[in-house]
Amino acid sequence: MPIKNRFAELLPEITEWRRDLHENPEILFDTHRTSAVVAEKLKEFGCDEIVTGIGRTGVVGIIKGKTDTAGKVIGLRADMDALPIHEQTGLDYASKTPGKMHACGHDGHTAMLLGAAKYLAETRNFDGTVAVIFQPAEEGGGGGKEMCDDGMMARWGIQEVYGMHNWPGVPVGTFAIRPGSFFASTDMFEIEFEGRGGHAAKPHETIDTTVMASQFVLSLQSIASRNADPVEQIVVSVTSFETSSKAFNVIPQRVTLRGTVRTLSAQMRDLAETRIKAIADGVAATFGGTVKVDYDRNYPVMVNHEEQTEFAADVARKVSGNCDEAPLVMGGEDFAFMLEERPGAYILVGNGDTAAVHHPEYNFNDEAIPAGCSWWAEIVESRMPAA
Repeated sequence: MPIKNRFAELLPEITEWRRDLHENPEILFDTHRTSAVVAEKLKEFGCDEIVTGIGRTGVVGIIKGKTDTAGKVIGLRADMDALPIHEQTGLDYASKTPGKMHACGHDGHTAMLLGAAKYLAETRNFDGTVAVIFQPAEEGGGGGKEMCDDGMMARWGIQEVYGMHNWPGVPVGTFAIRPGSFFASTDMFEIEFEGRGGHAAKPHETIDTTVMASQFVLSLQSIASRNADPVEQIVVSVTSFETSSKAFNVIPQRVTLRGTVRTLSAQMRDLAETRIKAIADGVAATFGGTVKVDYDRNYPVMVNHEEQTEFAADVARKVSGNCDEAPLVMGGEDFAFMLEERPGAYILVGNGDTAAVHHPEYNFNDEAIPAGCSWWAEIVESRMPAA
């Protein structure tokens, strides 16, 4: 089953949808225009049910097959939100909102799932029910969790769920996937050291938080090099170092550090949190200061289920002729929350030789649309073949 002819016919229309979304980016849960466009399209397609406001601004469309002898329900999910980045592509359909752009291709994901929804609503050549899920706030807001917390899976009896992301550097229209842990957990920390500020010429009268915090930053690297099993993956990065004073001649009273921890297993996640807190306490005690640690567990590890991953890869091979093994990714993905609730799989579709995601010159490659739409549709028709 190669690229479905219907998607070649629909390509100009889906491309038009995608570029409209690109021009009008919205971030986190503020996807009001995008959600309205999605809901209106689903209504035009003749979906059997359309519900808005799931996970604040999420949209779910229900499409019933010609038959429903087995009672199977599959969820297909796309993310809708953009990023707080100023676009530098120079495209004639570039973002019209300064400081916001679709720098991760969620405009393409949404357009591809809309294309698949249109096809599935036209043909209904399957036995069961499809829930097309359009999610806000993937980029750090946890919109997937909020949709799950709103009871989405139970409300429509979703039994399996599938997601997709474009991937620069992979040939257009080809796919890559892996079973098990795939995308990393994305925890965050904020740590405040307090000492005794004073004149920079009299350090002996102070408890120097700059030295204290610097020692802590260096000591953090021992977590990966000396605490973690060398075959495990763990990244601990300090991304902000902020002193309470900006003067040249003042030793600051406080220093605040911020950063992120990325792991691919629950054990490494626990280890990182435990060691960060212990190192912070030890460094503060050594220098005679105090410390406050705020550790926030954000997105969990995204884990593809074995059976569904094998099936998703088979579908990808039908569509494009191949499906490579994807690399481990230390970035996060809140589709992880949906995969914690239901078995399923997440796949990468090639975006060709483009700028990396989250780059101001990135753009989704419209040539990937037919392959992505075909994969969505074939997931449904192969998993729930017409009776």
